[in-house]
Amino acid sequence: MVTPALGDVAEKTMKVKVLIADDHGVVRKGLRLLLQQFPELQVVGEASNGREAVRMAGELAPKVVLMDVAMPLLNGIDAAEQIRKANDNVEVILLTMYADEGYVLRALSAGVKGYLLKESAEEDLLRAVKAVSDGKPFFSPAITQTLLEDYMRVLKHEGLSDSFELLTAREREVLQLLAEGKSNKEAAAILDVSLYTVESHRTNLMQKLNLHNTAEIVLYAVRKNLVR
Repeated sequence: MVTPALGDVAEKTMKVKVLIADDHGVVRKGLRLLLQQFPELQVVGEASNGREAVRMAGELAPKVVLMDVAMPLLNGIDAAEQIRKANDNVEVILLTMYADEGYVLRALSAGVKGYLLKESAEEDLLRAVKAVSDGKPFFSPAITQTLLEDYMRVLKHEGLSDSFELLTAREREVLQLLAEGKSNKEAAAILDVSLYTVESHRTNLMQKLNLHNTAEIVLYAVRKNLVR
């Protein structure tokens, strides 16, 4: 019996496990071929509907689920929410043709970390998987640009200046850390301040920016190009 070299074992354990979920077999095959180009990634399974994706995510414990929004039996956003509730160590990247704010906000509210347009999947897929596997958000550049343009139109229509200027330097730091997926406790440790201080800054910045939850904080940060 040949014992694998220590380096080989380490390489296998370092791979990011990915579950593909799409109702079109041709698309799943294409995504698998694309992902297999990268030795640091490992495709552990394929699901053809939302309910199957939820079940397989529980059984296979992937680090990342790459899933279409329009899925039979259970749509991608609701499936993502169920996956995240069952295991918050599993991150979800949604693949979609839609760049409008409504879809993005629903996805963020469901706990989705990545939002990738199908038209840019080949170019951005590896960066997206790496980002969300590290707990960081990732959005296709086109989505970020669309959200920014919408945001600037609203500001112009309402005769407002840049709302980001309403925040103190510390509130901006807290905003970015929260948008990157850090908890209040983690942000406090990074900034070397008390948990109460971070919670106070969070409350203040949400009031100043008229934000109501973490999803809206992330969306605001995307509009401001604070996170990708």
